[in-house]
Amino acid sequence: MRALTEAEVRASFVNADEEELRTLEMPHDFVLVDWDYLDFFAWRDPSASKRGYVLIQHDDGGVVGVVLRASEPGRGRSGMCNICHTMQPGNQVAMLSARRTGDAGRRGDSFGTYICSDLSCHENVRLAHPLAPNEVRSPGQVDFRLDGTRRRMEAFVSRVWAQD
Repeated sequence: MRALTEAEVRASFVNADEEELRTLEMPHDFVLVDWDYLDFFAWRDPSASKRGYVLIQHDDGGVVGVVLRASEPGRGRSGMCNICHTMQPGNQVAMLSARRTGDAGRRGDSFGTYICSDLSCHENVRLAHPLAPNEVRSPGQVDFRLDGTRRRMEAFVSRVWAQD
């Protein structure tokens, strides 16, 4: 992703109202973000525990952001994040939904999926999974997981930002 200023981040949200933009709190480490390392930028609002944000960059260089609402994480069995395809304990996966844009959003339509509660998908796919004793990791495995995670997050944002 290209480096963004706080003003650019705030201007990128397609499903936020004026109140959400006014109360949006940037992550505490925003000035330290390594933008070259990111395929997308996601964080939970430090002051509003049920709100999160995700930004993706399109091929044309434009950035689109969506505001997410989180349900309570599960308490029981483990679950899989639909973005990074990582198995997590039940309390670390939550349904995150976003109000759709346009007429659909004005009617109250939203789109949601199960995502890592802390929105750490970008880091989770970079963690090396333990290998079986005779297993060898191919160099392309991590790249394949990164590409899939990026594509799934872009598809999620596209569903929210569906042009009417």
